[in-house]
Amino acid sequence: MDRVATACMALCTLVTVAMLAVILGYVVIRGITSINWAFFTALPKPVGETGGGIANAIVGTLIIVGMGALLAVPIGVGAAVFVNEFNSRKLRRLVRFIADVLTGVPSIVVGLFVYTMVVTSIGGFSAFAGALAYAIIMIPIILISAHEALRLVPSSLREAALALGVPRWRVILSVVLPTSRRALTTGLVLATARAVGETAPMIFTSFGNAFWNWNIFKPMATVPLVIYRYATGPYDDWHRQAWAASFVLVVVVLLASLFTRLLLRGKYED
Repeated sequence: MDRVATACMALCTLVTVAMLAVILGYVVIRGITSINWAFFTALPKPVGETGGGIANAIVGTLIIVGMGALLAVPIGVGAAVFVNEFNSRKLRRLVRFIADVLTGVPSIVVGLFVYTMVVTSIGGFSAFAGALAYAIIMIPIILISAHEALRLVPSSLREAALALGVPRWRVILSVVLPTSRRALTTGLVLATARAVGETAPMIFTSFGNAFWNWNIFKPMATVPLVIYRYATGPYDDWHRQAWAASFVLVVVVLLASLFTRLLLRGKYED
């Protein structure tokens, strides 16, 4: 029975790794051949013409994800600090339960919610609405990871600082948060990697744009939107660029994951 169980676990591991290898390999094969300098620096061509790039979508993704992180980090980390540092077991369980539920909410529901509450209120699609949708997706992930990071800080550090007469708020800012900064950064990277690949919220919020746009209250292009529209379009060149954009997105998520592993390894080396 031990050998059978070991073989079954090895088979499951092999299937998991094989699925990942097949998906990544297929994306790389289909996408890397379409990567060139113009793809990163040029704007999309008019409908029916070949060539062009996704420069505006790359910049738009950075802007929207960056704004989403600016909105999500203070809320997520602040909630985690309050729950962890100000002892209230019932409140801690309630907040953790709500965060777990929010983590499992489909992204398309988040997009529809922001569309109803923001897009219809301001009278149009915008990058700000997209950033708000990303922030809602990122907040529970940051909250959960920050809560776990703060729990790992030894209580002796807090007690030593409090024994010296340091106010609690100063202990949190000068002792607790710096001690857990790497784990907090890891949570931020994971939340960003989760949000950057979401397409459904962008359909309801930022909507996309074929031109340069620096106004956050106007529609803005993102890489997931480009992939969706090009992949469902009727032109072969659009399909080619959709695979190239998919390759870029996979590389970004892969680099974020590697960065997270490096942070964790550095933490344990200390």
